[in-house]
Amino acid sequence: MIGSETLIAAGGLGAAYALAALGFVLIINAVGAVNFAQGDFVMAGGYVAVVAASWLSQNTDVAVIAPGLVILPLVLLAMAVIGLGFSALAYLPLRRRPPMAVFISTIAIGIMLRQSANAFFGAAPQAGPVMVAPGLAGNNGHQLAMIAAALVVIAALHGLLNGTQFGRHLRASAQDPQMAAAVGIPVTRMILATFALAIALAGLAGLLLSHQYLVQPDDGTTYMLKAYIAVTLGGWGRINGAVAGALAIAVFETVVATLVSQVLAEMLLYVLVLAVLWVRPQGLFGKIEGRRA
Repeated sequence: MIGSETLIAAGGLGAAYALAALGFVLIINAVGAVNFAQGDFVMAGGYVAVVAASWLSQNTDVAVIAPGLVILPLVLLAMAVIGLGFSALAYLPLRRRPPMAVFISTIAIGIMLRQSANAFFGAAPQAGPVMVAPGLAGNNGHQLAMIAAALVVIAALHGLLNGTQFGRHLRASAQDPQMAAAVGIPVTRMILATFALAIALAGLAGLLLSHQYLVQPDDGTTYMLKAYIAVTLGGWGRINGAVAGALAIAVFETVVATLVSQVLAEMLLYVLVLAVLWVRPQGLFGKIEGRRA
């Protein structure tokens, strides 16, 4: 039986998947390369949340009230800084090399993150902070807070990209970097900002997932696959499609896991992806290329 709690849980999971997928799309659109470390940055965000929540609980009284909501800005800021470092290591030195070089560099960074997390935190799963204190928002308070936090951030990102000069510069740099540079837009700075935004979104996804789904070093591979599938289903490079694809994945996984089992849900998800690609290789929301009216 599928009830409201199941659907709310699916919404919370989908919100986190959507944030990871959005960051994935931002980098694809900005530099034309796939960031294979995106899932590992989700994992890293979970550990940043664990450390920040632990520090707050030991040094302040605020964390007792709403640790997840309190540390959310800290996680975004920390992961944005990490994103700047990531772009400086994995992209800028290789931007004029073949795309395969960037692919490999992101894989290498992901492995380094995984091994570093294992060395510092161990392989055992750890629980991140709850988004709101138990009892403040009912039995589904954590999931509702996940959804609300993701909606606020996605709305803010939409406003940034579509309603500000900075956002227009970001989009111009992604669409035609040569022309953008010719009219005076600092393309390199825009690329750095895109990486910072993308990794901050991944880190926020890690924060949202870390309490209910725990966090461990090997989580990155799973989250990378979910982001990749969401982007593929939604149409390659399409922001709205990535969000819709992420929500579809989460609803499918949660409903099938509730009715049958988590193992079957994982297997059937990939069957569904293959079926969609057979029928619509451009994704559910992608445009068909090369077809004339």
